[in-house]
Amino acid sequence: MKPAPVRGHVEVICGPMFAGKTEELLRRVRRARLAGLDVEVVNHALDDRRGPGMVSSHDGISEASRTAPDATGIGRLLEGRSPDIVAIDEAQFFGPDLVPVVDALAGNGMTVVVAGLSVTFDGRPFEPLPSLMATAEKVTRLTAVCAVCGGEAAFHQRVDPGAPADALTPVAEHVGGVETYQARCRHHRG
Repeated sequence: MKPAPVRGHVEVICGPMFAGKTEELLRRVRRARLAGLDVEVVNHALDDRRGPGMVSSHDGISEASRTAPDATGIGRLLEGRSPDIVAIDEAQFFGPDLVPVVDALAGNGMTVVVAGLSVTFDGRPFEPLPSLMATAEKVTRLTAVCAVCGGEAAFHQRVDPGAPADALTPVAEHVGGVETYQARCRHHRG
């Protein structure tokens, strides 16, 4: 008789800013909780735009979360626990070190749902999302609405003249919202 398959897997929700990534993550969290599953919601410590310990969409949907300063901090948050689902928002802030952490959690039977930006404000791949997308069992790629023409926006662009000028600026200085960024289509970016 074959052993029962391990149920862990990885789901990625990605796209530009204002695409509804966090909203989709929180929708999955709510559905899982309605099903009686044990869910842990994690956000990066840098993202305190709506208060510490809170994951919130631009539309105001929110959920209590635990924060981690880095990818290894996620493992520390889960120490001694094995929730059914680990939902990680703002994955780009965790950097490439998130990939082995997510792989380990899924390998231990957890469903890991990761949401984050797949591109930087200047249109380049934003790790760790491209790597996670390559190995995930399920990828949901969302688009936003272009602030210029109303078309499908797969990108976002900085519009605040006081914002750092390049993607090499420390990640903490990239945190922002509608005051700093706009969703843009391919034809209206940069």
